[in-house]
Amino acid sequence: MTTTLVAPFNRWRVAQTRPLLDRPSRLRKVADALQLTSSAKTRLEWFLWKESTGKTIAVTCRHFGITPKTYHHWAKRFAEENLRSLEDRPKTPHRKRQKEYTPKQYERIVLLRKRFIRYGKQKLLIRYHEDFPDDPTLTLWHVQCIIQTAKLYYHPAKHARTQAKRKRAQAKKRITELKAKPRQDFLFCLDTVVKYWQGSKRYVFTAIDRHTKLAFARMYPSKSSKNAAEFLARLQLLTSGRIENVGHDNGSEFQGAFARACQKAQIPQYHSRVKTPKDNAVNERFNRTLKEEFIHQGNMTLDAERFNRNLTEWLIEYNFRRPHASLGYVSPINLIYKHHRLLPMTPSDTGN
Repeated sequence: MTTTLVAPFNRWRVAQTRPLLDRPSRLRKVADALQLTSSAKTRLEWFLWKESTGKTIAVTCRHFGITPKTYHHWAKRFAEENLRSLEDRPKTPHRKRQKEYTPKQYERIVLLRKRFIRYGKQKLLIRYHEDFPDDPTLTLWHVQCIIQTAKLYYHPAKHARTQAKRKRAQAKKRITELKAKPRQDFLFCLDTVVKYWQGSKRYVFTAIDRHTKLAFARMYPSKSSKNAAEFLARLQLLTSGRIENVGHDNGSEFQGAFARACQKAQIPQYHSRVKTPKDNAVNERFNRTLKEEFIHQGNMTLDAERFNRNLTEWLIEYNFRRPHASLGYVSPINLIYKHHRLLPMTPSDTGN
């Protein structure tokens, strides 16, 4: 009976004799527990440093590179029992700008819009000042607000679907957000080449390593996301699954099944900016080389199996033998073997 009570008592005695944390350490732990932002933690350090060193406010401001006005502003807000007082407050104005058009202006713009349903807001504003010269106060912003409020669109159902689609759309990661690293397999650039031949269309999916210029391509009868996912699986097989990021345009083939395949393989997708081909310049240059040195040399055919068989032979030449000016006139495989000591792609793998 005595043995069972000794251990809990000893633990209680140790807990009672353990030294308490000093005030700065305790406040830092509370800040971490509250998950304060880095800005709030920095402001907390202002006051802790001043108290620990005993320096004046002027010295503290010079030490942290802030103005005395900023220090006093946050000193008034600082409350030890509520460290969230050091967080930035919302800067949204309490009184927002209101629509200042009059009922008469609203009625006149609605009538003009219904009469000229295909007119834009600029044309409507000009027509308004011509028909109603007694009211020069109407602005372009007023016209836009009235059209939005009255929902006077040429295709209201289509406009409603477009707005709903925009709300559902997720923010895309742009290629400009990715900091390029000179490393093999860090970023593969993808694109789709459309070829019209004998009244039919064929699609060639292309991919190239941005750093080593190692390239791969394959023809498909359609540019569905399912085919794009199958192309990605082949590309992963060629690179032994070492792809870190993929970059491409905003085509529909890189959504749906392709996006799910990227998510499953944990490969981040980066999109080019709209109407900005320079964001995918390396792949655009490869597409040109593919057209000039392979397709335009009498290799175009609607038979995908035959096309891909010949394309595989050309890719072996492109990756293993062809000198590249951007690589110092060596082939991609020679560059990889020289700097990385690893061959990620062999002729037998290319034929799979």
